[in-house]
Amino acid sequence: MLERMPVFKRVAVAAHPKLPDAAAETARVNSFVEAHGIRVVSGLIFDEDLQARIEAGEFDILVALGGDGTMLRAGRMCAPWRIPVLGINLGRFGFLTELQKNQWREYLPRLFSGDYWLERRMMLQAEHCNSGGSLGTWSVLNEVVVGRGISMRPVHLTTYVDGRYLTTYVADALIAATPTGSTAYALAAGGPILPPELRNILLLPVAPHLSLERAIVLAEGSSVSITVESTHDIILSIDGQASIDLQSGDQVNVRAGDHTALFVRFQDPGYFYRNLTPHMSQNPSTGNNRTHDRQS
Repeated sequence: MLERMPVFKRVAVAAHPKLPDAAAETARVNSFVEAHGIRVVSGLIFDEDLQARIEAGEFDILVALGGDGTMLRAGRMCAPWRIPVLGINLGRFGFLTELQKNQWREYLPRLFSGDYWLERRMMLQAEHCNSGGSLGTWSVLNEVVVGRGISMRPVHLTTYVDGRYLTTYVADALIAATPTGSTAYALAAGGPILPPELRNILLLPVAPHLSLERAIVLAEGSSVSITVESTHDIILSIDGQASIDLQSGDQVNVRAGDHTALFVRFQDPGYFYRNLTPHMSQNPSTGNNRTHDRQS
């Protein structure tokens, strides 16, 4: 039996604005929450006002309506303030969400009674530096990618782990992923799947040429430093967001972050392994969609 958890009294509901039926579904969730005597505020997942209210401590939990991109955004928004996120899938894949669109009426009463558990997922901190110092830092839930831009030529990525030289990758890109990110771009690039509770960085080259080609799972607490060398365009991508241009000689440093994303779960803790095959079969990009019953 799962441990009883705190009961939430202040709920924020936020949806991805471009998903079909997002506004109507948000209104339905709001009405349901209010009918249970719980304070609720709604908004869009990209609203600056919502971010400010989260930072001000106005909410105990964020209910995010969308897909995996929405969950990544919600996780980054809420992790510094230790606010849990419950994901309701309105997108296509929903690997990170907990509930499907037709399930939330069944499960929200369990949330209100404290019948859930919190899954803690590692985050990374990425820093972009040059000879003049730091140019920016980011919190990361999925992955940091350093690689070529529109040019078809590979880039040279000199890589250090814990300050010790590892190798120089000649590749399209190098991925530094969390266990959460191991089921995203890293999986598509042939990497292993890591269980979400681990706190290890997965290092994986994309299309390496005459250089180390195997994925490496680093020891817990290890850090990575990547120096880029190229005469053509190089980019840095954080969780698939808008890319940042890099210059030859720039350095990207990646380490375990100071914050942890908290996801609300109703399924038993073994859900991750049980759901792997159904999730892979349901990936819309494969055209192999099949219906699988949720086990809770």
